[in-house]
Amino acid sequence: MTRVLLRSVAVRAARHGRALTAVLAVVATVLTATSLWLGHQLYERRETERRHQDILAAARQSALNFTSLDYRHYARDSQNVLNGATGEFKKQFAAQTAELTKLVAANKSVSEGQVLDAGIARADERTARVLVVTDSKVSNVSAPEGAARNYRLQLDLVFEGGRWLTSNVEFVG
Repeated sequence: MTRVLLRSVAVRAARHGRALTAVLAVVATVLTATSLWLGHQLYERRETERRHQDILAAARQSALNFTSLDYRHYARDSQNVLNGATGEFKKQFAAQTAELTKLVAANKSVSEGQVLDAGIARADERTARVLVVTDSKVSNVSAPEGAARNYRLQLDLVFEGGRWLTSNVEFVG
């Protein structure tokens, strides 16, 4: 009887051991899958945050370049705008540069821009729309002391060649 009882206990222990091993394997698999999923989510969040920071930095610089122009070095200032531009915006700005150079020089225009705020309206891996609020002090022959100007800009950006470039600028509000 003792042998039968011991054998019964041994069989139950073996079954229980296999069941426990199976349960532990399932738990380990679930924990591994959950860890991988959470790690991927964290990676995606960090990539999105980094992309948004890059987009905002590019939009701020583009808006600053666009609102900071000086007749004494307009060629350099306009080139700064073009260096951060692409597509139709770049073509239009480049086409107007010669005429603008004459106009800015004749009026002795100086515009000192300052970006007050910027926010992303929408963004994905390749495109973004950013709203930028800028102030600028503009002086010229008719306003030698300077006049304050406020700009609300909508910038469309595209990711090209490893950089965020402005493809469109619109004055809004």
